[in-house]
Parts: sequence; C-alpha cells; structure tokens
Amino acid sequence: MAFDGITVANIVKELNDNLTGGRIYKIAQPESDELLITIKNNSSQYRLLISADASLPLIYLTDKNKQSPMTAPGFCMLLRKHLQNARILNITQPGLERIIRIRMEHLNEMGDICQKTLVIEIMGKHSNIIFCNEDNMIIDSIKHISGMVSSVREVLPGREYFIPQTQDKSDPLELLGVPEGDFFTKLSSMPMPAYKALYNAYTGLSPIIAQEICFRAGIDGDMPANVLDESALRQIYVNLISVLEKIKSGSFEPNIIYDKNTPIEFASIPLTIYADKNNTCFHSISEVLEHYYEEKNTITRIRQKSADLRKIVQTALERNVKKYDLQLKQIRDTEKRDKYRIYGELLNTYGYNVEPGAKSMEALNYYTNENITIPLDETLTPSENAKKYFDKYGKLKRTFEALSELTIEVKEEIEHLESISTALDIALQEEDLVQIKEELIESGYIRRKGGGKKAKVTSKPFHYISSDGFHMYVGKNNYQNDELTFKFATGNDWWFHAKKKPGSHVIVKSEGKELPDTTFEEAARLAAYYSKGRAQEKVEIDYLKKKDVKKPNGAKPGFVVYYTNYSMVIDSDISNIEQVL
Repeated sequence: MAFDGITVANIVKELNDNLTGGRIYKIAQPESDELLITIKNNSSQYRLLISADASLPLIYLTDKNKQSPMTAPGFCMLLRKHLQNARILNITQPGLERIIRIRMEHLNEMGDICQKTLVIEIMGKHSNIIFCNEDNMIIDSIKHISGMVSSVREVLPGREYFIPQTQDKSDPLELLGVPEGDFFTKLSSMPMPAYKALYNAYTGLSPIIAQEICFRAGIDGDMPANVLDESALRQIYVNLISVLEKIKSGSFEPNIIYDKNTPIEFASIPLTIYADKNNTCFHSISEVLEHYYEEKNTITRIRQKSADLRKIVQTALERNVKKYDLQLKQIRDTEKRDKYRIYGELLNTYGYNVEPGAKSMEALNYYTNENITIPLDETLTPSENAKKYFDKYGKLKRTFEALSELTIEVKEEIEHLESISTALDIALQEEDLVQIKEELIESGYIRRKGGGKKAKVTSKPFHYISSDGFHMYVGKNNYQNDELTFKFATGNDWWFHAKKKPGSHVIVKSEGKELPDTTFEEAARLAAYYSKGRAQEKVEIDYLKKKDVKKPNGAKPGFVVYYTNYSMVIDSDISNIEQVL
C-alpha cells in the first residue's frame, strides 16, 4: 500500500489534534535518515517518528523509544540548537501532496521570537526531512540533494525551498465546489484504464484508492477512461467527491485489510473492494502504520534471519528428492526379475528338448498358460542358461529388497525436511528458529559449535482460545509437536493435523468435557493454517483423541501414526480465533 496523500491528510489531522500547542522536549536521530521527536502537550508526552528511508518513508506517533547513537549527528544537533523547547504552531499539508509542514516558534540567541518549519516529504526514494527558516530558505536537510543528483531541485543549505512540479497533476481538493466539466474533460482525454487515469490526473491518490473509487462507482477500473460515457464518468466523479468531502471534514476510518492473518493493505477510508477479506479498524492512523509495517517487517526480518537455515533445508531436500527419484527408477528396473525366475524354471523343466546351439526356446508358461519365447546363449547348455537367469533374478531381487528399505528411509527424510521447511514458514521470531536449528544439528545437517552445548530454548507453542472457551495449542516445530502431543496433552484431549501434509500438531484441552462443533472447526482451521496447505482454499484435517496417537520407536521428531480417526475439509482462515499472547 502506498503512503498516499489521503494517509498524509489523516496523519496531519492526528498530529494537529495531539501536538499543536505542544513543546519540543527531545530530539534524537536513531538512524541516518530518521528522527524521533518527543513533544509535551496537555500534560501528555508524545513521540513522533519520522523516517525518510528511501524504501520505507514513514511518519506516525508511537509509544516506543529507540536507541540513539552516543554522538548525535550534525542534523540532529542543529535541530536541538534551534528547536529545543520550541512551540508547535500548526501542522499543514499543501493540497493533497505527500508533504507535511510543522511550523514552530522559538526564541533565538537574542531572545527574539522566530519561526521555523520542518518539512517532511514522504515521496519514496525522494523522501526527505528539510529544515527551513521563516523566509522559506533551507537551513539544512537530513539528505543533501545537489544539482548533480537532481536537475529538478537542489536541497542544500541556503537554497530556497519549493515543491517540485514533476508531473502534470491537479489537486483533487480543487474539485470541491466547482462544476464537474473539467473532471470529465480531463479523464475522457486519457487513453488508459480508468483507475490509472484517476491517479495520473490527480495528486494524492494511490492506485488502490483509485480502484476503490471505480469499484464504488460500479465501473470496471480496467476500462479505458477515454471510452467511458458521461454517465460512467459522473459516477466516478460523485464517488471521488464523496471521498474528498470526508477528507476535507477530517472523517477518517483507519483500517488494515488482512488476508487470513497476513496484512495486505491499509487505508484511511473503508476499502469495500476487499469485502471478502478481514477488515480491522483502528482508533488512529498511527496505530495502523505501526501495526502494518511492524507485521510486514517481522515477516521480512524473520525471512532474512532464517535464510541460511532455509538454504540448508532446501539443498538437503533437493538432494534427497533426486536420490528418491533415482531409487524409484532403479526399482522399476527390477520389475522384470520374476520373468528371469520363470525363464530359469522353464529351462530346468523343458530344457532337455533344446538342441545344442539353439538361440531360443518355446515353452508353455504354466503360471499364465501361455506360450513364451525364452532367449538363449547358444554357447551355453540349457542348465547353464537356467543358472544365468536365476543369477539375474537373484541380483535383481536383492537390489529390490535393498532399495525398498532405502526408499522408505529417503521418503521419511524428505517428509522430515518438508516438516522443517514448514516450521520455518511458521516461525515469527528469532527464538522460534533456535529449536529448528537444533533439530538440523541433531539430524546431521549442521555441525554444532560452541563446545557442543545446546542453545537455550525460549520459544513456546502458539496458544489460542476457541469461541467456546477451550484452550488450543499449536506446535511451531517438530520438537514442540512431540512435546505437545506426548507430554502436555492427556488421553482425552483432541489432536488435529493436516492429512498427509507437513504441519503443526494442534492440541485442544478438553478438560473432560465434550467439545462443541465450533471448537472442532476452529482447531481444524488452526491445523490447516499451520500446515503446508495453508494457501489452498480447503484442507483435509484428521482429528482423534490424543490417546490414539502413537509414536513408533526411533521415529523422527514430529512423526506419529494412528489407525482410526475422523476427518473434515475446512478453510484455513483463523482471523477470528482469539490468540493468547
């Protein structure tokens, strides 16, 4: 989701409501392109995080503090010099631009009141934090942009600050209170999908908001704007105006759209285009931004942390799959072993009729009652030919028996590695990776370091509560699966697992009571979600009493057997199941 002009308008309203009239208490620069400003206002303390990171520019209020460097960077020292104890006069947004201006007043060295402006530009790789004086001249910026870098605008001390006009876009707020004709003319001249025409014609509209407006208008956003009739254009106009009026009046509804448990979009207005997804509303846009990017960053960060483990598992998996495929081919090659045995038997039975030097023999196969032709080595006697076929049969039989055992071992190893791969997908925190790494060490895929000591395990299974109040536990890896099933669960607790798929063991504590249907379904959804089949529309789940789940001697971690069970087919949507954190 783009950090668009509507989101910025929502942030500006929130900052004005909380910070206007407040005083700057602390200024820190935790990262080279990030500020954390503490403001005191109305007997409360607020932290404003501002990031000009090229990949993830942000601005929102947060309760969390961040570690700062021992020596403050130059830009931070400059802001402290000018803005320490400064009072915030107002916070504004020009039009629907992705720009925020924080205007402040302070006393200079002579004791005179001066005004300064901190300009935050949330513009992707062009994002910046710029400090200007009351004459709109740049005092300094967190990023210096010279003429060598940009031909549009220099951002350097002593230069005049202005908003670069790099695209021919109009301010959509100017549509309020004016005739609709200009809108019709503008859009109908654009030979591109209607939703693209919207965000290319007006500032502050992201692609998803443009699609939302078309959706509300009942128009296919992919239809070219220049072929839409006046009625269709009017519907888009009416719905755009409705959104703009909400922005103008400050009526925002911050929300995050989840696909199952994964955040996929956020917005400051309801996104009816995602009616089939879970929509979670928040009190403030700061909460939305903090939650959304924290969850996204968690997934990204754990992916980076687990990259080495994933590579080890994937390499071992590919190697074992190749080995398994080769073994299956070799087993197929042994399928003709019984033919050689029959050749040998028939030669022993009818070989006395074979003339010396014959290259074949016709005989009745008494197993099928059909005549067959047996190839012969003319240099050998019938009994020698029979022995040769029995030798071939014996060799292929021994090969088949050996491969049959080996393929079972390799198949089990593949299933084991796939279960570890699924555990890596489930992991959300670094401590979740500790047990997975330990399992890889004990399986011989990683060499133990540090004097052979096991790493301390702090990861715990997921804990949920069903709608009916039953406690449900989900193993994050094979060790936790074994622990839950064979040490934590009691005989009459219920056990759930995705059928013939790597995944978590789910235990429902029955407390001696009969489980309602809703709890069975919710536990099955957990088993579906925490399995390799989570992306499928439906997953088949096996469930049974824990007392009927057995672990064979010498079985790998997480591996169990059972001989009687119930099954259900269910989706993997766990968004409405309460998690205990």
